[in-house]
Amino acid sequence: MHRSKAITLKQLRAVAALADHGTITAAAEAVHLTAPAVHTQLRALEANLGTALMQKSRAGRMQLTEAGKLAVLAARRIETELQACAAGIDAISRGYSGRVRLGVVSTGKYFAPFLVATLREAYPDIEVVLTIGNRNQIIEALEMRAVELAIMGRPPRAPRVTAETLGPHPHVLIAAPDHPFAGRVRIDADGLMAETFIAREEGSGTRILMNRYLDRVGDGRIYKVMVMGSNETIKQAVIAGLGIALISEHTVIEELRSGRLVTLQAEGLPIERHWFLIERSDSCLTPAAARIKQAVSDLRGDFLPRLERDGS
Repeated sequence: MHRSKAITLKQLRAVAALADHGTITAAAEAVHLTAPAVHTQLRALEANLGTALMQKSRAGRMQLTEAGKLAVLAARRIETELQACAAGIDAISRGYSGRVRLGVVSTGKYFAPFLVATLREAYPDIEVVLTIGNRNQIIEALEMRAVELAIMGRPPRAPRVTAETLGPHPHVLIAAPDHPFAGRVRIDADGLMAETFIAREEGSGTRILMNRYLDRVGDGRIYKVMVMGSNETIKQAVIAGLGIALISEHTVIEELRSGRLVTLQAEGLPIERHWFLIERSDSCLTPAAARIKQAVSDLRGDFLPRLERDGS
């Protein structure tokens, strides 16, 4: 009757060494045990399996029985798995393996997949889990430690964070190409405040920026706002002529290149902001997260979309 739960790694290593070296003395040297200890491990394993594993050949060397061959095969498989486990743990400890949770505000969804693909190519054994949400949602994710790193515009006041500048994040005023203001050198405040502005919900970063800009330019005057749930809907609404929008240039580069949208010129435009890579000040990043943070930093914003401008 076999007692598989009583089998130990030392027993398996002893019989594998016997199979490799043929004598108890040589096997003992290989596994750094005494010869009596190797003999004891062999007999214990045979007792646990309920059968003989080794027998002496005519030449006096130890050779495996059929049952012994199976035991040695199991021992080698276990050694292989242990080596793989050790290598995996070493990779995790050095930051070459693991899972990293990255939060990106919804405006960044136009470059975030490309960034994740770049990181995956550089570190195929690190899984970068991407979370997209509006500004408030990503800040909440940081507060709840649901993400370790985040990419957004203006860093939040709470939770306390460490922010690193990644690259420029211009915001532009867009309109349909047949809009009356298209092609004007400068739009005055009166004309601007008479327009309907297509905007995201309260709490989004671009909405906050738009409100601050129009409050300053309009000197506190009331303006009309039509709320849309996504940047894609905003773009389509502007193309349809429902209004104009102050929006991240990164969300409309393709439409500007193709001529489906145009930028309008007005005081203080474009608004130059920056993207930041953010982590909590009180966080202790895993080795994998620290490696991904460094990788994003080393890219120096090369993953950000850019629109060629006159003279550039």
